[in-house]
Amino acid sequence: MCRAVNKTLLINFLLYIKCQNQQLMWELLLNNFAAKNVHLNAEEIEIVQSLFSYKKFRKHQYILQQGDICRYESFVINGIARIYQVDDKGQEHILQFTPEDWWTGDMYSFLTNSASNYNVDCLEDTEVLRITKPDLDLLYEKVPKINVYFRILYQNSIIAYNRRLGSTLSKPALDRYHEFIDRYPHIEQRVPNHQIASFLGITPQSLSRIRKQSMLVKRS
Repeated sequence: MCRAVNKTLLINFLLYIKCQNQQLMWELLLNNFAAKNVHLNAEEIEIVQSLFSYKKFRKHQYILQQGDICRYESFVINGIARIYQVDDKGQEHILQFTPEDWWTGDMYSFLTNSASNYNVDCLEDTEVLRITKPDLDLLYEKVPKINVYFRILYQNSIIAYNRRLGSTLSKPALDRYHEFIDRYPHIEQRVPNHQIASFLGITPQSLSRIRKQSMLVKRS
């Protein structure tokens, strides 16, 4: 009798934890909407939840591989991924890191149904909420204000890409490192040094030197 009661209590506790985690993951997405001034009522939230799906990826698992079509827009609720390209010489070029509260994937491939030029893989076990293009189009119809959110999202993505391109072409490595810290204030300890160096377009040795230089500047 006692064991049966304990088992029931354990099951109820695990169900409670699961419900709490589900609530938190949806809150993260809804708060991201709200940050762009898109606020949803209870009915609209139910529609969003019916059209997004949950997916968990293991560390090093691909969310998207170069040459495939990006079938989902994915919102990271836990973990971190990177978006990168591999050139003809096998060299990796990292375009972006996507930690919690970021979207990940290839917007151009997703919107045009064309093969992606990028890989997206997970640097940690990563959980996402994701939506297909047909379901996103349906969401636009059912919740028109979501159009506003994704328009802002895509505009910001283009602006960020242009700024990154301009920074890579014109700014010294130290300035690019400071921009990296500003953009990703909480991931430096979660990402391998050689990948940060790849993102900045420098060698790992140069990254080590820049960090020392940055620390000296802070102390002075």
